[in-house]
Amino acid sequence: MPDTSATAAVIAQHLHLATGFLASERGWVSECLAELGSRLSSFRNDQIELEISLKDRQGVEPRVTLECWIDHRPRLHFVVTSSERDLPAALGEVRDELIRRLDEASTRTDPRDNRGLKLVPSLPEHD
Repeated sequence: MPDTSATAAVIAQHLHLATGFLASERGWVSECLAELGSRLSSFRNDQIELEISLKDRQGVEPRVTLECWIDHRPRLHFVVTSSERDLPAALGEVRDELIRRLDEASTRTDPRDNRGLKLVPSLPEHD
């Protein structure tokens, strides 16, 4: 299992806290999102940007939004949201959804995982 403090540090390095989060919450938010570190580690550090925001924190309908930009070919942009009232649960929900979308994107853009390409017959070798 990956070291949570190391992956949280990777997330903290790329995470921009936008509206609704205090600077003092950076460590806690990074720890909640630490599981993303293993998915993002396949990209170079200069390719990743993360931004999280929280609207209507004390209101009836709080909304956590996590955006992820990855400068890869093609450039990837993901936006995931949660309307969960409990903040730790909302962070877990956006984290899990972003992990799911990253996994989906990697299988969609990675031809080595495409079964059809693996089954292409090779040409016979000539002597």
